Amino acid sequence: MKNRKFKNTIRNIHLWLGLATGLVVFIISVTGALYIFEEEIRNFTQKDFRYVRLQEKPFIGLEKLISGFEKLSPKDELRLVRIEDAQPDATVELTSKKGKVYYFNPYDGTLVKKGGEDWLQVAEHIHISLLLGETGKFIIRWSVVIFVLMLITGLILWFPGQMRLLKQSFTIKRKASFKRLNYDLHNVLGFYASFVLLITALSGLYFAFKEVKSAASFFTGSKLKQGEAVLSAKPASIDPLPVRYHKIYTEAKIKYPGAISTSLSRRGKGELRLRMIYPYRWARKQNTFFYEEGTGRMIRAKLYKDYNGADLIEATNYDLHTGRLFGLPNKILSLMAALVSASLPVTGFMIWWQKRKKHKKK
Repeated sequence: MKNRKFKNTIRNIHLWLGLATGLVVFIISVTGALYIFEEEIRNFTQKDFRYVRLQEKPFIGLEKLISGFEKLSPKDELRLVRIEDAQPDATVELTSKKGKVYYFNPYDGTLVKKGGEDWLQVAEHIHISLLLGETGKFIIRWSVVIFVLMLITGLILWFPGQMRLLKQSFTIKRKASFKRLNYDLHNVLGFYASFVLLITALSGLYFAFKEVKSAASFFTGSKLKQGEAVLSAKPASIDPLPVRYHKIYTEAKIKYPGAISTSLSRRGKGELRLRMIYPYRWARKQNTFFYEEGTGRMIRAKLYKDYNGADLIEATNYDLHTGRLFGLPNKILSLMAALVSASLPVTGFMIWWQKRKKHKKK
């Protein structure tokens, strides 16, 4: 009797939380599924402007590329520079503050293409904020918290009351009625996907809540570092922005060679961040340097060779969340889990609607 009351309570919690957040969970799941194979989709659909003919020429340098950007867009500001160091034929991507993206030939500095954000970036914005700014981020954050609670309550509801019924909880009765088939799709597929979805949801909460990062630090017995302070003299004169960016990138590339990709991005509080990613298998290996935006003087650095436990979790979290960790097999598994996640609000709503109709008839 107590067990039945407990399950009824859990069932009601699961039901009303699901009805409250079902649409948001569906949107998060679909956009997340699209982004799992983001690299492959871009390489297949955008090859004509992301790559140029391979040539036996050196990289023309950031100074000329940024000067070209400033001539093309004098009333806009540079926000991001992305360079694929391991692929000399890849175009250099410059993104402006207004969201315009410029793709430059790395050999001669000519403009290959100019455009706005592509549909994958729009999908990412929907995934993070529903295109509603801070309000959307708030909705997403707490919907994911609720989703974690729903996965836990769903696992409790999945477990049968009697052990002899355990076997049928693992299988879908394909020849059953539509009502039974829909129930099995929700119950059985939800069980199989729940473990992957729990990892995905918790890694998403790592981005959203500083408390989750603090918990990771607590369990690893280490503190997440923001970088070691660097004592460097202020420059005697301030170089123009193109020269400043060129010097920062060139000096870092000489001192820390072997990066496969590099990005330079403007941060808040007058900071400029240089991130260099190196070949890795599990945890992302990246050196990150922070500079005064106005002078180009380095103020702190974070090297992957100095990572502690909390730093390793932070470095791994993005690949864990997007399914990139462990390569193609995990991407396929993550895609299947995301599609199941998108189906759960639909099948769950249908279960509730059918029960509602049944109660109305009674």
